[in-house]
Amino acid sequence: MATTTTELIQPDRLRSSSAAGPATAYAVMLGLLVVAAVASVLIGSRLISPTAILEAGPDRTVVEIRAVRTAMGVLAGVALGLAGACMQGLTRNPLADPGILGVNAGAALAIVLGIAHLGAGGMAAYVVLGLVGAAVASLAVHAIAGIGRDGATPAKLTVAGAAFAAAASSWTVAVQLVDQTALDVMRRWQVGSIGGRPWDLVASLAPVFLVGTVLALALSRTLNALALGEEMATGLGRHTTRDRVFVGIAIALLAGTATAAAGPIAFVGLIVPHLVRTRTGSDHRHLLPLSAGYGAVLVLVADTVGRVVLPPSEVQVGIMTAVVGVPFFLLLVRRGRMGL
Repeated sequence: MATTTTELIQPDRLRSSSAAGPATAYAVMLGLLVVAAVASVLIGSRLISPTAILEAGPDRTVVEIRAVRTAMGVLAGVALGLAGACMQGLTRNPLADPGILGVNAGAALAIVLGIAHLGAGGMAAYVVLGLVGAAVASLAVHAIAGIGRDGATPAKLTVAGAAFAAAASSWTVAVQLVDQTALDVMRRWQVGSIGGRPWDLVASLAPVFLVGTVLALALSRTLNALALGEEMATGLGRHTTRDRVFVGIAIALLAGTATAAAGPIAFVGLIVPHLVRTRTGSDHRHLLPLSAGYGAVLVLVADTVGRVVLPPSEVQVGIMTAVVGVPFFLLLVRRGRMGL
């Protein structure tokens, strides 16, 4: 039988509003992603002709620099959009983002500790430290939330994540107060930026992003089951603790790597899944891949606008995503579309 038991008993809110909804959303997403990627290469403080992409000439260097930036933006946007959708499904919290499980705080703490006590320097070292810190933070939050009879429930995960983030942020500030180098690095990193990353870094991060993306997409049915509630998921034969661990690993890989490489880019993981739900519903089989694609679109658009909005200076993408994201967030709240 092609239809699984989980699919048969899923409430309407987990299904797409119509068959055409997801198909249209995929088509629009792919079109917007292509447009955003081309615009990211051509638009900036200096406009580039489309022919410069294919021709060797004086603008070729600018095209190559922007191409790396665009690739980093796509990876970061895909990771943050996908991680945000996974977080909201895991915690059943519509306000979940990479900060809710302490990912950002864990990455930041690991970076400042590496700078202050290990003499770490360079973007590659910061990325490794940030990824390790994000992974440790995710494990610590799940371990803390798992204490007690009910295990790591969504409410306990949210509270444990907020507590860990507060503690880690305090320790990060304490280290920065006594180490000027750590303060200088974190001041730039905390703004959030996808510029100035070399191709070597993008290439080295791509496998990690790929593993996290494949794992997250493979867990779409698991997240659908978890969305039904603890008792219902258990009744369907799901091992909810194990399922949450796998989802947590995917989140750590995606959000941890993106945060370590580009800094804490706000609102992507929070806003994008909500926008997708307005078109396709809460079925994670569509929600996850569409959140990944639209996350990349949002990051690229925000970064491109940030290059031209205040010439000759540049507004970093972490600031622009907040500027773009807040109005959408308020609109969703006004329309009452915050539910999962």
